Amino acid sequence: MIRVVLAAAILLSAPFAVAHATVHIVAFGDSATAGYLVPHERAYPAQLQAALRKRGYDVVVENAGISGDTARGALRRFDSAIGPDTDIAIVEFGTNDLRQGASRGDMERRLAEIVRSLKARHIEVLVIGLGRLDLSAVARANGADYARWTLPPGKYRARDHAHYNAEGYAIVVSRMLPQVEAMIRRLTPK
Repeated sequence: MIRVVLAAAILLSAPFAVAHATVHIVAFGDSATAGYLVPHERAYPAQLQAALRKRGYDVVVENAGISGDTARGALRRFDSAIGPDTDIAIVEFGTNDLRQGASRGDMERRLAEIVRSLKARHIEVLVIGLGRLDLSAVARANGADYARWTLPPGKYRARDHAHYNAEGYAIVVSRMLPQVEAMIRRLTPK
C-alpha cells in the first residue's frame, strides 16, 4: 500500500515539476537583437527577461545577436547559438541580407530554413519583421508566430538614428510580451 501511495504521489507531482522548469529563450538575430549602441542590460533580450520574470515566469533569455549578421551567417552558427535546452527562439534577420545584396527570395529561403530547423527540434518560434521588412508570409508558411517592430524615427532611436535605444526596446518588448507569454503557455514537456 505504501508503494502505491508513493507512486501516486510521484506521478501527481511530476507534471508540477515539469511545468515549473526554467524556460530557455534564445534571441537569435543581428544588431537589433544584440542591442547595438545600448548597454547589454538595456537591449531587448535583457528587457524581455526582466519583464517576464516580473510577471512570475522562470525564464532565461539568452542574447545570441551579432551586429552585422545575416540569415546566411545565422545558418553557419545555428548549432552554437541554439543550445539543446532551447524552448523558444525569437528570430530577427533579413535587413542585413538585403543591404548586402542578397535577393529577397534568397533571404526568405534562408530564414525559412532557420525556422524549419528550429521547429524540427520542437522549439517555439517567433519571427520578427523589422521596420518595413514584412516577413509574415515566411512565418505563416513555416508555422511560426510573427511580430513586427515598427517605431517612428526620432526619440526611440540610438545615436545613429537607425537602431533602437533602450526606450524603443522597452516599447517593442511590451508589444511582443503577450505573444511570448502565449508561447510559454504552449510549451509541453520535451
